[in-house]
Amino acid sequence: MQGEVIATRRVGAYHHLTIVAPGVAELARPGQFAALAVGGPTTGNLLRRSFSIHKVSPSGTYGGTLDLVIAAKGPGTEWLAALRAHDAVDVVAPLGRPFPLPTEPVATVLVGGGYGSAPLFWLADVLRERGCTVEMVLGAASEDRLFGVVEARRAADGVTVTTDDGSAGHKGWVSDVLPEVFERTGAAVAYACGPMGMLQSVTRVAGEHGAVAQVAVEEAMACGVGVCMTCVMPVRDKAGVTKMVRSCVEGPVFRGDRIRWEAFHDGVCGVPADAVGAPRVGGH
Repeated sequence: MQGEVIATRRVGAYHHLTIVAPGVAELARPGQFAALAVGGPTTGNLLRRSFSIHKVSPSGTYGGTLDLVIAAKGPGTEWLAALRAHDAVDVVAPLGRPFPLPTEPVATVLVGGGYGSAPLFWLADVLRERGCTVEMVLGAASEDRLFGVVEARRAADGVTVTTDDGSAGHKGWVSDVLPEVFERTGAAVAYACGPMGMLQSVTRVAGEHGAVAQVAVEEAMACGVGVCMTCVMPVRDKAGVTKMVRSCVEGPVFRGDRIRWEAFHDGVCGVPADAVGAPRVGGH
């Protein structure tokens, strides 16, 4: 659909876009994402860029809107970050599997790394509407790469901040403070979005405290609709069988304990030897 940017602002190291997208706000759920075309109508950039939906507004002066948080790292995201009010942008949304919600009130921990925290504030609002308590842990490399600390204090019952360099909050990683958060809150569910290494550590700590981790992965999604197969990763199904599944369709939210974390090395995902369809010695 053809969307229209109605607001854009810089937030620390990131860019916050508000886009009019009729019909999207009514359908979207926390954890889903939007895929945006980049470069304009005559661009040679064929692949879209995917971003978690930060929040939606079903109605307003301009109609339904969605908010996205963007880190400008390459030509595509730099083009998006340079958009101004009234610029057009092609949007496909909502996409992917959202965060599953508890059926009854429970204590929860929401963990975000960098701008991966973007979808967690909307999720926090939904959880609190269901009677859940919400503790948020936000981490980043440095203070300017944190996102939403002030918003977190409004959305959550408690907030813990960590930075690798100690420029804000606790010095270290989110995994350093998570055990204390679980012990203090007795959380039954952890929700997380951010770098894969962080998601793995959240899954580990949650498991050590008898909690379930639901994680939104950050695998590269070139098409966003399950066609290109660039975002496949190894995930166990309910029967324990490992399959290479598409993050954009079967995810981006997965139970953390079903992801084969050992298949990831230096940001590259391999195919476990026992996965369905894995290459065999001597070929097929």
